[in-house]
Amino acid sequence: MVGEITARDLAAWLADDSRVKPVLLDVREDWEYALCHIAGSQQMVMNLVPLRHNELPDDVPIVTICHHGVRSFQVGLYLQNAGFEQVLSLRGGVDAWANEVDPAMARY
Repeated sequence: MVGEITARDLAAWLADDSRVKPVLLDVREDWEYALCHIAGSQQMVMNLVPLRHNELPDDVPIVTICHHGVRSFQVGLYLQNAGFEQVLSLRGGVDAWANEVDPAMARY
């Protein structure tokens, strides 16, 4: 089962310079990513993950991100099945990030 991380816990992790930074993998569509995204995230549209997952490092944690946390959870399961060991899904997605961490973030 893929673990989940809350927006507040992810924000604390990113702010903690003593911890290895995770890859923030945003799996939303281009228009969604263009509208809003977490700083430092990289986009890989969900349907391209099976073709491009070999571009991801397998030695650092990966946090998958989408709008509400459903697609990112599914991508997390896929990545685990592909052999990635450190995968978390952002619970509630960028919507939770906007509500709990960055109220200035655009919403949709």
